[in-house]
Amino acid sequence: MLRILFCLLLAAPALAAPPAEGPSPLWGMLQVIFGLLLVLAAIVGIAWLFRRFSMGSMLGRFQPARVVSGVMVGPHERVVIVELAEEWLVLGVTSRNVNLLKTMPKPAGHDAGQPAANPPFAQWLAAAMDKARKRQGDGDK
Repeated sequence: MLRILFCLLLAAPALAAPPAEGPSPLWGMLQVIFGLLLVLAAIVGIAWLFRRFSMGSMLGRFQPARVVSGVMVGPHERVVIVELAEEWLVLGVTSRNVNLLKTMPKPAGHDAGQPAANPPFAQWLAAAMDKARKRQGDGDK
């Protein structure tokens, strides 16, 4: 009896059905490519939706700060006037940092829709730079 059971166990793999062939390598490659394209399309679609809805909501928002005027004082340096809550901030802007130079109240006659004219500010800045140069020259003597 034990011999019959042993023979059946050895013969069981031979009696089993032949293994079914898996999908062809071409079919597997097509599935991988289709899946990759589906994921890339989802990424592009989500990015498009995010950009569309985030930019659309920003256009109607209230902006508390507004650049009134600016002038280049060097290759990478600017002096900018920013309006913030009825106050003007004069900022020195470089490629590495932003420094507050002066705060002043918003002029009464300034129209909110029109930027300030550059020549008076340029003249004020030139006078301030001349003063600084004169002080440096007096310190050297």
